Amino acid sequence: MNRWMQRVMISIARIRPSRQIALGYGAYMLAGWLVLMLPFCHASGRQAGVLDHLFTAASAVSTTGLVTVATGDTYSTIGEITILVLMQLGGIGYMTAGSFAVLAHRKRLPAFRERIGRMVFTLPEGVTVRSLVKGAIVFSLVIESIGMILLYFAFRDAGSARPMWDAAFHAVSAFCTAGFGLYGDSMESFRGHLGINMVLSSLSLLGAVGFIVMLDIARRITGRTRRTTMTTRIILIATPSLVLIGAAMLYLDDPAIMALPAGERLMAAFFQSMTASTTVGFNTVPIADLSRASTVVLLVLMFVGASPAGTGGGVKVTSITALLSVLWATLRGTTDARFMGVSLPLERIRAAMSNFVIYQFALIGGVYMLTLTEQASLVDIVFESASALGTVGLSRGLTSSLTPSGQIVIIALMYIGRVGPVLLGVSLLARETTPDKTATPITEDVAI
Repeated sequence: MNRWMQRVMISIARIRPSRQIALGYGAYMLAGWLVLMLPFCHASGRQAGVLDHLFTAASAVSTTGLVTVATGDTYSTIGEITILVLMQLGGIGYMTAGSFAVLAHRKRLPAFRERIGRMVFTLPEGVTVRSLVKGAIVFSLVIESIGMILLYFAFRDAGSARPMWDAAFHAVSAFCTAGFGLYGDSMESFRGHLGINMVLSSLSLLGAVGFIVMLDIARRITGRTRRTTMTTRIILIATPSLVLIGAAMLYLDDPAIMALPAGERLMAAFFQSMTASTTVGFNTVPIADLSRASTVVLLVLMFVGASPAGTGGGVKVTSITALLSVLWATLRGTTDARFMGVSLPLERIRAAMSNFVIYQFALIGGVYMLTLTEQASLVDIVFESASALGTVGLSRGLTSSLTPSGQIVIIALMYIGRVGPVLLGVSLLARETTPDKTATPITEDVAI
């Protein structure tokens, strides 16, 4: 048996890291699907189709939150626990939990796990895979525990029938930016509850800024480094800026939000901007009731998304920052792309451009496929596609009425969004080749 396991591990180690990541998330989804189909995971008298269970598992692992059936009504407590575990695995990311278990017995990670970690986290200089893996687990447990305690009192104050379970489930869902809720209307029933809004927003923002930022700040506070990395500085500037700008636009322009009482209006505007930017996917107002202008605001926030090595999705704020730096450099007539006075490495700019372009292709492909399978408005189709690919979970109502073909399209978008468009492309298309050092590359100018 040990020899057989050793052969399996050797075979896995030989698989290209990008393919290991893609296969790993797929394995999580399939395992969750099989468990959710078991009878004891279903609520009494509730039925859901085989595809509904696959959709739920894919949504939980991808930390999206889109659902075709209501979680609290469809699944038993064991089913809800299964969804919580899938959210946690998807939130901390593939290989993190396994690598943490390895580090509990060894001082160093195996070479193949080190390669996977470098590809999963896209680490900045000065941050090791080992430190980030350990930090990710510790930060997740500490932050989720604190959030659960605070949410317990908040849900109890709001009259929840089972405040402890509500607190545990929603703390994990918020920090992992999964957006799964045990209430059919997401968080609309708690729109005016300051405590629930504040705790969920704090957990979501902490999950979205990512483990690189948390580790970087911890190292700075303990004196192990003299300054934070450029990655951290970009994230801490871009994330709150996007949330506040989005909140201001929703507060000032959306009729549905403007009709709310003053206190609820401010909280609703901030919460909806936060939930789109962090890609957590909770909502305190019906998304279908928002104006077209507000829908565009949410689309932009979902597209940009959260931060690298965090629990959120989207193109990532660092990629957008790199592209804006290139744009500004082009307008100034220089090739030096700078942000905050620091030149950005060419390889990071190339990665950002590739991520942006492939993400656009995936979104367009998803929209096109849904126009073939669904009888819905283009606005709803674009919104749902962007929400699935960005692993956001906000919905204008289309997901609950999807055809089986449409469900498969959304599942594919959620999977692509969680693995990462570039990473998935590399895993499918890259070939092991030996470079010919004697060959001279052919270059020719192209008009742009």
